[in-house]
Amino acid sequence: MLAQIQYAVKYALGLDRAGRNYTVYPDDTFLVSYPKSGNTWVRFLLANLLHPEETVGFNNINRLLPAPGVSSKRFLRNLPRPRILKSHEPFDVRFRMVIYLVRDPRDVAVSEYHFDLKKRYIDPTLSLEDFVHRFIAGQTAGYGSWWEHAAGWIAARHGNPAFLLVRYEDLLTDSIAETARIAEFLGIHAGDERLKAAVERSSADRMRNLEKQQADHWTGTRNTRPDIPFVRAAASGGWKQALPVRSVEEIEVAWTPLLNFLGYELLSHQLDATAMPAWIKTSQPF
Repeated sequence: MLAQIQYAVKYALGLDRAGRNYTVYPDDTFLVSYPKSGNTWVRFLLANLLHPEETVGFNNINRLLPAPGVSSKRFLRNLPRPRILKSHEPFDVRFRMVIYLVRDPRDVAVSEYHFDLKKRYIDPTLSLEDFVHRFIAGQTAGYGSWWEHAAGWIAARHGNPAFLLVRYEDLLTDSIAETARIAEFLGIHAGDERLKAAVERSSADRMRNLEKQQADHWTGTRNTRPDIPFVRAAASGGWKQALPVRSVEEIEVAWTPLLNFLGYELLSHQLDATAMPAWIKTSQPF
């Protein structure tokens, strides 16, 4: 009885956080990625595209493009359909329409390391090289490894018209063209001016300024280390300067097939086959 009363109070106050336990509708669309792959940036792009009349910021992004992990069940249930939701979940058969955002895992490792320091998830004395060991083993983000996450979604859905694969690097290189591709997938008829405005209003510089003003109003940055920014370089290839050579080799040896499939150039062009795990030697790109 007490548990029922407590739930009723939480529901009334909108504190019944959905997490992974919420109703998924057939007309839902999900923006999915492994953590630290640029998901927040694309949320801003989509929010600015969908709500040009609003000033999108960290103080309202959870309302404009919700994340079930930090939203209440009541809030999600009352959203007008069709809904567009953000997720970091591994492959979920319930998700029918999916925009899958993928990023070079060598950059993901660096970004996640700094994010985990910011959130105080790891000891500040932990080296980046030691962090990469955990990253490859899938012991950092709570969603398995980058390989398991990306391979799960891509292997199951690649080629399905309800699945759009977007590379973070392509979005950086030609933001307007890639945003237009996303808009078309969503059935949004957006002209050049609307696309350009959405991209400009979601720029890294603008997001950095918004972070400084609104860090205490967003779940991703509230009560975190202010000396480490959430929006960092917002670039690709930073791993070349940041990662130890040994860490680069470990990631490339572990995930060669998927890196090749996704078009990510390997620094170790001639990997020693004897150093590869047996399962990699027999793997083939999708």
